[in-house]
Amino acid sequence: MGSSGILYPKVTAFLCFFWAWSRWVREEKVKVLTPREAGYAIQLTNKTLLDVRPSTEHKKAWVKGSTWIPIFDVDDKFDAGTLSRQITSFVMGGWWSGVPTLSYNNQFLSKVAEKYPKDTDLIVACQKGLRSLAACELLYNAGYRNLFWVQGGLEAAEEEDLIREGPLPFKLAGIGGVSEFLGFTDQQRDAAAKEGWGYRLMFSARLVGVFLVADALFIGAQQVGHYLRDIRSP
Repeated sequence: MGSSGILYPKVTAFLCFFWAWSRWVREEKVKVLTPREAGYAIQLTNKTLLDVRPSTEHKKAWVKGSTWIPIFDVDDKFDAGTLSRQITSFVMGGWWSGVPTLSYNNQFLSKVAEKYPKDTDLIVACQKGLRSLAACELLYNAGYRNLFWVQGGLEAAEEEDLIREGPLPFKLAGIGGVSEFLGFTDQQRDAAAKEGWGYRLMFSARLVGVFLVADALFIGAQQVGHYLRDIRSP
């Protein structure tokens, strides 16, 4: 099966899930905020921002004063089923994107309920806006009625929109893998356009380094092959 045979079902599933979750917005059961509007709401009305991202994204950047309860988090179990999913995820692009294998957090609703009563105004955010929609559906069905969804997620936020804590900008919190190391992500290209040549040269140097290492490994493999043939020859 070609790559398109694998890609199209994934895209179709994504669109179906998004359409199902976005009906909560269309039916106005969930109110929509831009990242900037979310920042204003947090500062002026003391609304709570609920960060539902996995730990791999949250540890890079988070909103000051936010509450972190992931709806999906990194699946680090070592059973056969999890290992199979991790291998599949890695082969299907995880090595490039750095996206880990995630599993649903069964304690998500109970942990939210421990901290917030059902009448709390909750601003729900993730990295790109999809998982937070899923979280809004769960919360609405659990009885929460004052829900606000951050459209586009924290990745859509400019630095002045929200008070950030953590080592990286919000826009870079969701990237990883080889693509991040080489600076090949859209987010890094946008940053390079703003930062200038110094930022670009850093990743160019990394790319050159990768080629040099690959070349050294290739030459080394050839030398080992010659050495083994010399040993075997009479």
